[in-house]
Amino acid sequence: MRVICVDDERQTLEEILSLCEKLPRISAAEGFTDPGKALAWLREHPVELAILDIHMPEMDGFALARAIRELDNDTAILFVSAHAQYAADAWQIHPTGFVVKPLTEERLCEEAEYAAQWRQSRAHAGSRPRVQVETFGNFDLIVEGRKVSFPRSKAKELLACLVDRRGIRMTRIEAFRLLWGEEEYTRSRQKMLDVIIRSLRATLEENGVGDILQLEQGTLRIVPEALDCDLYRLLRGERETLRAYQGEYMSAYAWSRATEGLIKSRLQTLASK
Repeated sequence: MRVICVDDERQTLEEILSLCEKLPRISAAEGFTDPGKALAWLREHPVELAILDIHMPEMDGFALARAIRELDNDTAILFVSAHAQYAADAWQIHPTGFVVKPLTEERLCEEAEYAAQWRQSRAHAGSRPRVQVETFGNFDLIVEGRKVSFPRSKAKELLACLVDRRGIRMTRIEAFRLLWGEEEYTRSRQKMLDVIIRSLRATLEENGVGDILQLEQGTLRIVPEALDCDLYRLLRGERETLRAYQGEYMSAYAWSRATEGLIKSRLQTLASK
């Protein structure tokens, strides 16, 4: 893997280049403290991975990343910054990773491996959609091959509820009762739900898929056509889902049992054809 490293701090740049030399995965690494010179060099020397600082004079890492993607949209971008608060803005550019300094050899190895997998997945983009949802067994959202981590478990459960509804709008009261049972929907509990909704939106936006969630006039819905979901494929009658289903559907959530009956009925129909 060919790599370019750009950081306006010479010492940090040398440290990252030294780490690159230790990894068998990286065959060559070029370093620059000047983003403009780095971009000029890239026009003649394509790379697979760009490791970029964010806070730099004249051209910041975000602008440089966009320029690199204009040259080659398959270049993996790894942001390495001393400022954790840049993470939310960084994910809007769809990098393969974001690391808070200092970058370690172990973390660089992980990010280089993921960047290689990301490039491979893009080479087979026609066979692997960008946003996948797994509901058979546990529930997971997968964006460009990587499972999304949710800081709040209730936010992940809310997304699972919306996937289960298959695009049907859910009121806030319905969402609250699915998440917390039959408790009274008081003002303080409305605020609890607000926190969960904000957390879900933030997580989706940080992963570049905020458009799969719609909020309108006090209701929420998922955009089913934006997802490659095993449940949706089964309900469409795709026979390959017969092997994928092993008797469990969103097993972490008690409310999912109602849909299991629908799944079993659909499986019987498919098996009889």
